Amino acid sequence: MSWKRHIEPVLRPLIRLHQRTTRGLTLGVRGLVIDAEGRVLLVEHTYTDGWFLPGGGVERGETAEASLARELIEEAGVRVTAPAQLMSFHSNEANYPGDHLLVYRVEVWEPCEPTSRGEIANRGWFAPDALPEGIRPGHRRRIEEAFGVRPVDVLW
Repeated sequence: MSWKRHIEPVLRPLIRLHQRTTRGLTLGVRGLVIDAEGRVLLVEHTYTDGWFLPGGGVERGETAEASLARELIEEAGVRVTAPAQLMSFHSNEANYPGDHLLVYRVEVWEPCEPTSRGEIANRGWFAPDALPEGIRPGHRRRIEEAFGVRPVDVLW
């Protein structure tokens, strides 16, 4: 529906604000999806600037792994076909009070049709040493950590 594409960017920040003020803790997941050439998958959203690792919030009653699988299908068109490896755990307190993120390394997957409509503007594969301009700093750091360029930092 075309109205969703226009309404979602307005509603999403309001929903996030509500969640941040009513929940003591939020948990998100990000997938570091790697292809056969060693490139990583990044997405651009329609409602905010920059390139991101695909992922999102863990819903009530959902495991982190189930959330990761759902988000990767929705945003990236990636179906996880073997258990993803938990790579790191980060506090995102500086950006969102009470928020924490789990980063999973995903190397065994198959392509599928993304189910998100209107949320993702672009998807792209990038060599870890040639990331795009506009990649968000926390996402750059997670990629550098995954490829041994820097030690893991517990802060996002």
